[in-house]
Amino acid sequence: MLLGQIVGAGVAAAALLGATPAAAQFFMQAKDMSGAPVVGNEPGLGPALPGATLEEQKAAVTWNVRAALNVAALQCQFEPTLMTVSNYNAMLTDHKTELKHSWDVLTKYFARLNKTPKAAQNALDQFGTKTYSSFTTVAAQYNFCLAANDVGREVVFAPRGDFGKVALQRIRELRNSLTPWGEQRFPRFIYPQVTLPRLDAICWKNGDWQVKKCGAQNFPPAGVGIAQR
Repeated sequence: MLLGQIVGAGVAAAALLGATPAAAQFFMQAKDMSGAPVVGNEPGLGPALPGATLEEQKAAVTWNVRAALNVAALQCQFEPTLMTVSNYNAMLTDHKTELKHSWDVLTKYFARLNKTPKAAQNALDQFGTKTYSSFTTVAAQYNFCLAANDVGREVVFAPRGDFGKVALQRIRELRNSLTPWGEQRFPRFIYPQVTLPRLDAICWKNGDWQVKKCGAQNFPPAGVGIAQR
């Protein structure tokens, strides 16, 4: 094989690997969790901030994404190739100025709404606790870790000063990833609870269900699996 062919084959292989979804780390095809970019004042992005200005709401979105990546760094270490820890540490270094500014804006917001410094600090602490705990998940852990990996990688490569832009573009994806979804390529029924068919003798004759005597069969239960919702 000529050198040019070798190089061409290498480039093609690299492109193919680069196109492999991160979900392959879990041997599953995950649901698309992407969402539309936000302005910052939409509901459902994080703990509510009554009376906040748009700048304060944007700062809150930035802090929500920071919190999500922090939770991922703790919760997703079971899969090291997601690099949630290194992405989080790199984010703290590369975007420390912007993150500090966001925290300062939030600090002033709570100082403005509370009568005493102690009350303001308590409100700020509660906001931080609610923000971090809102990204804790068990049922949707795979989805969340995959989303955090993708968002964290974009944050690492974002120019300094652009963390907020990435946050506004990707916060919906992080929030969407907290909803449990299963394998998308091979849908299957997941029973939410144990349901058994009626076994009354009167309902069966020669192995056949007797509709006239017992009505419609109650098994399998109505509904769809998580992967098919």
